[in-house]
Amino acid sequence: MSPCPPASISLTRRRFLAAGSGVLLAGLLGFSPSEADLDASRLRDSMQRLYSGQGLEALEAWLALLRQLEGAPLDTQLREVNQFFNRRIRWVDDIHAWGEEDYWATPLEALGNGQGDCEDYSIAKYITLKQLRVPGDRLRMIYVRARIGRSSITQAHMVLGYYATPGAEPLILDNLVPSITPAGQRTDLDPLFSFNSQGLWVGDSSASRADPVARLSRWRSVLARMEEQGFL
Repeated sequence: MSPCPPASISLTRRRFLAAGSGVLLAGLLGFSPSEADLDASRLRDSMQRLYSGQGLEALEAWLALLRQLEGAPLDTQLREVNQFFNRRIRWVDDIHAWGEEDYWATPLEALGNGQGDCEDYSIAKYITLKQLRVPGDRLRMIYVRARIGRSSITQAHMVLGYYATPGAEPLILDNLVPSITPAGQRTDLDPLFSFNSQGLWVGDSSASRADPVARLSRWRSVLARMEEQGFL
């Protein structure tokens, strides 16, 4: 697996296991996708325009998943969403999937293309769970350094974390490991920072260590394209 783009913000393992006590930069990333804001007709039109028949089949499978999981127990929603994207999206690095060194895809783009890297899996799972009305403040995309096998070699990677409460140990949804496991069991992952549509958490600092809007400009771009495609 080629590395995802590296991140430079550090976060201790203790903070990874209880990252909810970190700093919330409220409103940092602008608007947030609402669980109810989805225009299936516009999504179909966008998918037809961008990816035609094969993309439409993937989109219909995703819409069927939403209907199937509506009102299901949380553990079922987490498991089925994790498995759906791990099976639907083939892992390739950005240069081969999108022709760019670092591209964050919308769920529609990832499904239509049928391939992507770690950010694309994490974003698609995050948006899908929000559509299923899992509270957005319980979900965070987490940048980590992932160790390869038993070696000391690490590479940048992104996973999705579910936090039952702000200070809880998150459950990790990952494209590298099929099962959903508590963060404490993922000793191969060293966290860097976490974020969602509402904020960015970095240790227990009282202020941002970098310009977060500039740092996460690709996330803002994803949200803008989602609005164009029919998610918002």
